[in-house]
Amino acid sequence: MAKDILKMRNIGISAHIDSGKTTLSERILFYCNRIHAIHEVRGKDGVGATMDSMELERERGITIASAATSVTWKDIDINVIDTPGHVDFTVEVERALSVLDGAVLVLCSVGGVQSQSITVDRQMKRYKVPRVAFVNKCDRSGANPYKVKDQLCNKLGHNAVLMQIPIGLEDKMEGVVDLIEMKAIYFRGENGEQLDVVEIPAELRDEAEEKRSEMLDAVSMFSDELMETLMMEEEPSIEMIKAAVKKGTLSLDLTPVYMGSAYKNVGVQALLDAVRDFLPNPTEVQNIALDLNNNEAEVVLSPDVNKPTVALAFKLEDGQYGQLTYIRVYQGMLRKGEELINVRSGKKIKVGRLVKMHAADMEQISEAPAGDIAGLFGIDCASGDTFIKADAGFKYSLTSMYVPNPVIDLSIKAVDKKAEDNMGKALNRFTKEDPTFRAYVDPESNETIIQGMGELHLEVYVERMKREYKAEVIVGQPQVAYRETISQKIDYNYTHKKQSGGSGQYGRVAGFFEPIEDGDKNFEFVNNIKGGVIPTEYIPSVEKGFKSAMEKGALIGFPVVNVRFGLNDGQYHAVDSSDMAFQLAAIGAFREYYEKAKPVILEPVMKVSVEGPSEFQGNIFGSLNQRRGMITSSQEEGAFCIVEAEVPLSEMFGYSTDLRSLTQGKAEFTMEFLKYGRVPQSVAEELKKKYAKKDA
Repeated sequence: MAKDILKMRNIGISAHIDSGKTTLSERILFYCNRIHAIHEVRGKDGVGATMDSMELERERGITIASAATSVTWKDIDINVIDTPGHVDFTVEVERALSVLDGAVLVLCSVGGVQSQSITVDRQMKRYKVPRVAFVNKCDRSGANPYKVKDQLCNKLGHNAVLMQIPIGLEDKMEGVVDLIEMKAIYFRGENGEQLDVVEIPAELRDEAEEKRSEMLDAVSMFSDELMETLMMEEEPSIEMIKAAVKKGTLSLDLTPVYMGSAYKNVGVQALLDAVRDFLPNPTEVQNIALDLNNNEAEVVLSPDVNKPTVALAFKLEDGQYGQLTYIRVYQGMLRKGEELINVRSGKKIKVGRLVKMHAADMEQISEAPAGDIAGLFGIDCASGDTFIKADAGFKYSLTSMYVPNPVIDLSIKAVDKKAEDNMGKALNRFTKEDPTFRAYVDPESNETIIQGMGELHLEVYVERMKREYKAEVIVGQPQVAYRETISQKIDYNYTHKKQSGGSGQYGRVAGFFEPIEDGDKNFEFVNNIKGGVIPTEYIPSVEKGFKSAMEKGALIGFPVVNVRFGLNDGQYHAVDSSDMAFQLAAIGAFREYYEKAKPVILEPVMKVSVEGPSEFQGNIFGSLNQRRGMITSSQEEGAFCIVEAEVPLSEMFGYSTDLRSLTQGKAEFTMEFLKYGRVPQSVAEELKKKYAKKDA
């Protein structure tokens, strides 16, 4: 029996670190009868949260890898994708969001909208994901869901509307009042599984009436019928209100706000009802593919099970049974035994084992319809690959997700031969799993270099190598990914000749180098050769030579970027010219004239956002200025301030420790790559000295 696509929801749970996202996932599994006992995130009972199946996740109490789990709530099937909250795992969040149809944004009722909530929200906007907000931890002292709702409006620009008001707060939190149905809901029983739906207590009646009319005002913007009913001063039906809320939510113009305490088992079932009522099913979301046979023209996919299959591999995991590929089906029906083509590699694969995941456990299935998320075993692919049915007759690719380039390098060395073999296995798996994590062997120093998005990102991978692969490694100093470029246009004219018995090598090249101003292109080659002064077959060799010369600049040995090479003139020899001779001529020309083009060093500049109590604002400013930071904005909200700055990555090492000591541990920061900027002269001199010493 094929699943009904209208009764399917693909949702993510996104939040700032420590907002209680995994605790909420754990409650969802419990109320949907997926697990029969609730375990706590920090794993005090020795079990740990079901969704955090990695040992490291349980210890740190943070979610690193997203896990997809399917549950059934009342009559709908929900695929819950637990996404990581930490900015260093941005790519996990990006990948999860690209396959979601809706999301639950979890906020802490004390902390409110924090720096990471802003990043997550920005990512959701990028993928146009409709969301419902859940204000968690209403049982904690200082809880204020109304403040959080205002922050959603002011800080994130949402049209946030309360769908509930709390019955008691802090340690008196007992339940919520549903403003749509105007009923009070109490969560009784050992784990809050018994719902008592009763009349609203008299002391809350006035507040509920007032908040309800505010809610109806906001919601009526999305329904003419509801607006007319209210103008006639008639009572609208519950269906009418829900239809208007859904319309506003799907268009991203409305964010319904729910509240409760996952830890105290309050409010989770009402949130699940909201997921069912207001978040989209797969037919209510438009998914676009690129037609590779037609200049990447956009094509809208239809969630029709009778059309040829199109699916996306959005996450890889190396489990005990081999590589597990999480796949989202966008069109058609994925069946066991079916032949698919991997669009990127052109290879055919056969669907062997098809499974539904429940955190770390799984069940076998024979088919997965459009809109569903499933797991495949035993197929070789990378994250972000598109699969289509072998005889589909078209070549579609689902937009490749935005993958930022790594900005930090770290050298690692295995302690012995066994550790080296295990390290190789680990790196092979991690690089396939995470496109922002890269590894290579430096040909000069013969060291293994890993690259990633930040200190924590690389730290976690090194830790995972030790734990999951028993690979003990020695870690070198973090190294910033500098770049070099030229700052002015120059003309070159260079002849490469070599004569030493037998056939010689000869090639002359002349033209210009100039900086590329718009930062999108790193390299450009312009061929202006007329009249065959260099035969056509040698032109690509010249381009190849310039490209390889750019791999290492002369100032500090980092790659050269943003250079346009023009080839205007040259000379060849009927006998002594060759492909190699012209490659070497280009390399020689670049090396000889590079200094004359006034090369400069570029460094990655990060966008840093620091959030902390206003009393420490001066300290935060000082700490950023000391690190060559340029403060771009600072705003105060109540007792908190947010300072945004652009700071070179090389100055950010160890910042978290400094910030903690300057603010009594009350401030936190996030950073993401912004751009490459020129290094000041004094720093450039120091870097050159270091490079000269290393070379000597």
